[in-house]
Order: sequence, then structure tokens, then C-alpha cells
Amino acid sequence: MKHILAHLFESKTFTRAEAYDILTNITLGKYNSSQMAAFMTAYCMRNITVEELAGFRDAMLDLCLEVNLNEYKLIDLCGTGGDGKNTFNISTLASFVVAGAGYHVAKHGNYGVSSGCGSSNVMEFLGYRFSNDEKEIYRSLESSNICFLHAPLFHPAMKTVAPVRRELGVKTFFNMLGPLVNPAKPSYQSVGVFSLELARLYGYLYQRSNKQYTILHALDGYDEISLTGDFKLINNEGEQYVTLEKIGFQRVDATAISGGETIEEAAGIFVAVLKGNASKEQQQVVLSNAAIAIRTICPDKSFEDCYLEAEDALLSKRALNSFNKLVNKEKALY
Repeated sequence: MKHILAHLFESKTFTRAEAYDILTNITLGKYNSSQMAAFMTAYCMRNITVEELAGFRDAMLDLCLEVNLNEYKLIDLCGTGGDGKNTFNISTLASFVVAGAGYHVAKHGNYGVSSGCGSSNVMEFLGYRFSNDEKEIYRSLESSNICFLHAPLFHPAMKTVAPVRRELGVKTFFNMLGPLVNPAKPSYQSVGVFSLELARLYGYLYQRSNKQYTILHALDGYDEISLTGDFKLINNEGEQYVTLEKIGFQRVDATAISGGETIEEAAGIFVAVLKGNASKEQQQVVLSNAAIAIRTICPDKSFEDCYLEAEDALLSKRALNSFNKLVNKEKALY
């Protein structure tokens, strides 16, 4: 690791193959926690390259526990996190809305590291038991149109670095990797990123894939459509600047989409949205992100039509029904 760190400190980059080997060795436990912390910290101070990101991604996918869900046309709605905005669990809620609208979702999630409450935190709090059993994943998709893939159960690299990431408490390149390494390898991806530079890196990677994708970045720093300002959208057709006026919304205050201070508060917002008891701003943010995901699957549909489709799934309680079936609770949320 000494020569790897020296290479980084000299502002040199790694090839795709070199990055692949480094991530593989991290997974195999060849470096101690101090060395891994130094390596991750170095990437907090310099930009990652496309080749490095591709190499890290390749290693994680090759080492992950695969799930064969090829018979489904899946979409993942996932954000990188790391934006420091402490929003409620927007992409996770949008995932249930999309599932309620009749599409198959493979939601890749993890505990919060640089945020207070990640998707896995809120799902666990609300009674979901994580599983990597393929039969259970199939059951979830068949009964609720959605499966939840808790990253540490599928990625040995996550388990190795998790204590170091928790201690650092800041975003690292592992935030960048999360949406790229869904073990179900979905055909469609709607992903939010915390910077415009990373959005373009993702764009380069996805251009080399056969995915139908949408990459989102709010220009005021959110890794999703926040409705607090305009946003950039990158998809198979190119890059677009989207104003709130264009999609028919007024700017909302950042406090309206706060996730609260505890997991319990975040879970309360989560339940309120699914039950239809949330604020107008909370509902609109969730539905806007769900609409973009539906449009990723169905690019011929307008944003307005996709929004109405998402709204119907939420207000009819089909999104809530998808949640209840996934969690398989004896006592439903409604």
C-alpha cells in the first residue's frame, strides 16, 4: 500500500486494471484500516478518473454475490449520497411509487455513512429483514414488484471497508460506486449524483453500457430532483438543463424536504408519504423523481404523463401496498 499511496500523493492516476487490483486487494483484507483510511482520504482531496471508477466498479461486480433476475426488466433508483443535504429517503420512496405503478424495481441500498439515515436504516427500522436468498428476492418481485438488495450482503468489499467509512463519516469514492454495482445488473437506472463532474463521469461510463439511464444532479447540490432549484439531466439522448418552470413547479424551501434528526423521524416521514399524509412538497419531490424513473423506462412518454402515473400509484395506495407486501408485515402500515 505504501507505493499506492505515494503514487496518489504525487497526483498520479491508476489505470483501469490497476484500480481493479487495488479494490480486489482491499476486499481480500490485504491492507489494514489505517492504510484503507489513507487511501479513501486521498480520493477526498483529488478527483477520480473515469478509468479508476471503471476499475473499482468492475472489481466490485466481479466479486459480488450475483442474483440472476434476467427474466425481469428491472430499474434501480439510487443516489450516491454524500450531498450533505440531509433529505428524507426520496429515492427509496420513489422506488415504491414506481413499483406501485407496475414496474419491477431492484433497489440497491445501504446504511447511511455520510448521512443520518440511509435506505437500509429506514427499511430495517420499519421491519424489513435483509436477505440475499434468491428465492426470497423472487418472492419479493412477484408479490410487490420490488426487491431490496442490502449492499453488505452482496458485496464483500462493503463489509471490509464499512468500519473505516463509519469512522471517517464523510463521502468517499464508495459513495460514487454504490449505484454502479447493483448485483441484479438492472436494465434501467435512474441515479442521482452529488456533483456535476460526477454526473458527467457517470455519463461516460453509461455510454459504454447497454443500459437505458438517467443521471440527475440538482444545481444547488442535491443528488436528486429536490425542487429547491433547477437541475441537470443526462440520459441516452444527451444532456439537458431543466428549470422548475419547465416541469410546472415552484421552488420549495430546503426545510420542506429535511429528513429529520433521527432514524425514527425519517421513518415517520417515510410512512406519511406512503399513507398520503405528507406535505405537498414532500409528495411532489417523491413523485418528480418517480416520474423521471418511469420516463427512463418509457422514454416516449412525457414527464407530465409519467408524473400522473406516479401520482396515481401513490394516491391509490398501490405504492403502500408494494411496501407492505415486501416487508410482509402481519400488521400493515395502513
